[in-house]
Amino acid sequence: MKRVMVGVGLLSLLMMSQPAWAARTQVHEAAESQQYGRKFGGMIGRGALNAVTCFVDVLVNIVNETKAGPPFVGTLTGVAKGTGCGVLRLGSGAVDLLTFWVPGFNGFPVSDSYENCFAASSPAAAQAPAAMPMTEAPAATMSAPQAPAQPETEPQAPRRWKK
Repeated sequence: MKRVMVGVGLLSLLMMSQPAWAARTQVHEAAESQQYGRKFGGMIGRGALNAVTCFVDVLVNIVNETKAGPPFVGTLTGVAKGTGCGVLRLGSGAVDLLTFWVPGFNGFPVSDSYENCFAASSPAAAQAPAAMPMTEAPAATMSAPQAPAQPETEPQAPRRWKK
């Protein structure tokens, strides 16, 4: 009986914890780094992680779409969406593994979430363009002063168009 209670306790802890594949890991952040040494290892890790876990997209989307819609239609939608996201994740992993050595190229990352592969990856990815150094000075804009509007003294008659 004691073994059963320990097993139930461990199983409940496992069910309540966040799965490792759903969290943003240090590998994802390292793969997006501008430092070559950190990017090198990060892209290998992210590529291997995406290639190994691409099947999770299919399972997650089948479950979510089956819950969201009619069972048969939702299942078919989940299979299609999950297969597309799985292929996208596998392709991203393959690109990372093949091009990890290219300086300045950080691959084509997909979302860290397996529920929507097109979602924004993270706050760091959303801030990446702002963190890039500016190469050009912003163009100065000038606006001409506007004259104050003149009050109309007479109402104008509507114009009639002739052919």
